[in-house]
Amino acid sequence: MTSDRSSHAVPRVSRIRAGLPAATLAISALVVGILFAGGAWQRRWIADDGLIVLRTVRNLLAGNGPVFNKGERVEANTSTVWTYLIWFWTWVTDAEPEYVVLWIALVLSVTALPLAMYGTYRMLGLRGRDGWTILVPLGALVYIALPPARDFATSGLEVSLCIFWIAVLWCQVISWSRRDPDRPGGTTSLLLLGFTAGLSPLIRPELALLGGLVLLMVFATHMTWRLRVVFVLVAAITPVAYQIFRMGYYGLLVPNTAVAKDASGSKWKQGFTYLGNMFSPYILLLPLLVAAVAALLTWYLRRRAADRVALASVGRVERFRRRLRSPGAVVVVIVVAGFIESAYWIRQGGDFMHARVLLVPLFILMLPVMIIPIALPSSLGRASAVPIVGAVLSTAFFVTTVVWAVATSHSPGMNNGTDIGRSGIVDERRYYIQNIGVEHPITAEDYLNYPRIRAMVDAINEHSAQGGVLLPSANYDEWYFDPQPDTLPPGVPRQLTVFYLNLGMTSMNSSLDVRVIDQVGLAFPIASHTERLPDARIGHDKDLDSEWVIAEAGAVPFPPLLPGYLDPDWVRQSREALKCKPTQDLIASFEAPMSFSRFRNNIRQSFSFNSYRINRVPLYELQRCKLPIPPPVFDR
Repeated sequence: MTSDRSSHAVPRVSRIRAGLPAATLAISALVVGILFAGGAWQRRWIADDGLIVLRTVRNLLAGNGPVFNKGERVEANTSTVWTYLIWFWTWVTDAEPEYVVLWIALVLSVTALPLAMYGTYRMLGLRGRDGWTILVPLGALVYIALPPARDFATSGLEVSLCIFWIAVLWCQVISWSRRDPDRPGGTTSLLLLGFTAGLSPLIRPELALLGGLVLLMVFATHMTWRLRVVFVLVAAITPVAYQIFRMGYYGLLVPNTAVAKDASGSKWKQGFTYLGNMFSPYILLLPLLVAAVAALLTWYLRRRAADRVALASVGRVERFRRRLRSPGAVVVVIVVAGFIESAYWIRQGGDFMHARVLLVPLFILMLPVMIIPIALPSSLGRASAVPIVGAVLSTAFFVTTVVWAVATSHSPGMNNGTDIGRSGIVDERRYYIQNIGVEHPITAEDYLNYPRIRAMVDAINEHSAQGGVLLPSANYDEWYFDPQPDTLPPGVPRQLTVFYLNLGMTSMNSSLDVRVIDQVGLAFPIASHTERLPDARIGHDKDLDSEWVIAEAGAVPFPPLLPGYLDPDWVRQSREALKCKPTQDLIASFEAPMSFSRFRNNIRQSFSFNSYRINRVPLYELQRCKLPIPPPVFDR
């Protein structure tokens, strides 16, 4: 009887031991998901920039096309998938778009962490391993502990979509690396992997770096040439089709936002300032060093315990292909991509929102250590000291990360987070809460308390029928209004234009009949195609003067209707400068009626439009275009 009980106990212990990694993974994923969901909901909000995409969604729903202002083909949103995802669910639910985007962002953000953890579990390859192994979250805790990660989980910006897409791609590419290439089948999953990686530039343009590296890695491994061709077609068809549409419809190679912010520009000094602004409040270097050492320790222990696979009998090329199709190669590609993404944003100068653009590279770099194993041999008495020491160190790394995460999760973040400091960086959420007095600003109406916005709505109601330009004044309770002339040239519509920096709250509190543009150029190509100002606030590197808008909108160009702080000579010079032939071609690319001929011309000219720049000083622009300088409006 004793022998029978003992023989039953051994299989039961083996089953418990075999199921322990999956069970602890599920527990870790559940805990991380609940903590992140609770933290994100506690800090729920929609940013002003998050409202910008909703203007395009409203125009899509109204039948005006994917535009920011009716009649102007301008791509004012960086993420194509994010725009159409919000449009689809707003159309399906018929709910307020602010709440649609809030829930989409929250669901994608929270789901991304368990998905990424599962991908790391597959990477570790724990099935069939002897001993006791539990899985604990390390990289996942590093990410969710950061207050900015919880801020941008519901901000209406595409950070949530980016990390969700990365988690899906991570699971797919790890699954691919684990599959035996000699085993039949797997074509469908391979093509789905290609499709996901191919979406990268439509998630965000710079993520094409990650998607491209994954595609190259998969393409270089062993497969038939027929399958290789199909793989390339599946990966390329959606981004290439949209790229053709973008060039023909918008007349640009990239979203207009990339032109407005000179995405290929360089501001290294500001970039390192931005990096320090993210790292210093949270002592972020500590958990990153812990994660790096934990990754190396895990790699060493897994490699020490792994069975060696003989590859000497195959050729050099085949050996390379087999090694390329392995979890280790995937990790190398992912880490390299994470560092390249980080370097790109540092070179670009970062952003004006605290930590925002570095959250995605951080998430990428944490993928290999989203969870780490703490493993002990099944028999401690006969085990060597190496795995025991490894388990002790792994436990120490996890405990250190937990202590850091608890302390960091309560950190106030950057100093003076409610102010825009000399660096130009601001804690966007705290800034707006402070300025509008709403704990959870979500709807456009919540932003009516922001200076000038309620007064803008009143001014729109007063002047919309007359048409003209609304400009912000120094007084928060009023706007300057410069009307269009009583008699307009044939074909010129009577339209009210609002010219203001805060594009989201402004456009979402305006009807679609009101034209809303900004001096940075996110929705105004004349501004986006000016030169980047080297010493301007990051993310606000373009600053078009109001005289250009008066000239372009055809408002009265001289006092007393022209606001007194504007120069009538600059208005007149701007009007003449807009006649520059390349500028006229640029304007036609987004204003002229769409036709097959226009679509074809836009494709052809998009290559030059992408780099075309206008001098923001009208006099210099006239000289650049070799146009005559008009005489002064008043003889001084």
